[in-house]
Order: sequence, then C-alpha cells, then structure tokens
Amino acid sequence: MLFCRPMEYLTLEKKKELELELKTLKTVRRKEIADALEYAKSLGDLSENAEYHQAREDQANTEDRIVHLEQILKNAVIMDKHHSGIVEVGTTVMVMKKGEKSERQFSIVGSEEADSLAGKISNESPLGKALLGKKKGDQATVSTPKGDVVYTIKEIA
Repeated sequence: MLFCRPMEYLTLEKKKELELELKTLKTVRRKEIADALEYAKSLGDLSENAEYHQAREDQANTEDRIVHLEQILKNAVIMDKHHSGIVEVGTTVMVMKKGEKSERQFSIVGSEEADSLAGKISNESPLGKALLGKKKGDQATVSTPKGDVVYTIKEIA
C-alpha cells in the first residue's frame, strides 16, 4: 500500500522557525543528550538508573521530533498571506456567527501554525474546512456536539 504524506502549508516565517528548531535539535540537543547518557552510564547499574532512563526517553522524544520536522519541511508548501475572492490557505476572513452581533476574524493557516487564541485556524479544522472555497456572503456550517453552527462570511482579505 502506498502512503502519501499530506502537504503542510507554512508561512515563510514558520518554515524558518521549524528549520532553526531542527538544526538546534540535531546539533545542540543531541549533544546534550549524549552527554547525559555518558554521565548516567558512569553512575553504574543501568537497570535502576533514573538518569539513564530519563536520558533515553529524552533521546527518543528528540528523534521523534526530528523525524516529524523533517517530514513537515519535506512536504511544505510555502503560503504567502494574500488577498483573494475565495477563502483559502493564506487568506484572512471576517465571519459572523449566527445569533451573535460581533464579527470574528480568522487567518487560515496550515495545521502546524494553528493558534486559536491568535485567530489562526487550521485548514484541516472543522471551521477551516467549512470556510475553504467560500466567497463573501456565503454561509459555512460547522457540525459540533451541540449542533450545527452557521457562519456568514462578511469579508475576505
């Protein structure tokens, strides 16, 4: 069976941030862990050595993160913030939730950059998926555990 990795939408800034994190993990963090392992081995019996087990766990987590970052960067599609007549990754959209009086602003970003507190929603989130491809004036319906929520698109920037 052929497994296809999904594209990861990133801004140029986020790509640079992830590249820096990857470089730091491969150089600085790996060295720190190697030093911690050497120290822990010098303490003797590894079967009951908490320092050794912690260093091995740190090593596994670091290697997992390195693989994850490499996959993201390999499949990255760099998206610029842009204006469009339709909602897509890289656009900012103003919506009004049915039953509310105030508008909300969301930037549509890739999953790695999603930050709901900053108004950045993933193109893979339920709301992101519902908004994609819509135009000003369109409605997007999102199914939630409490029922459907309807948003009207007021502006796309």
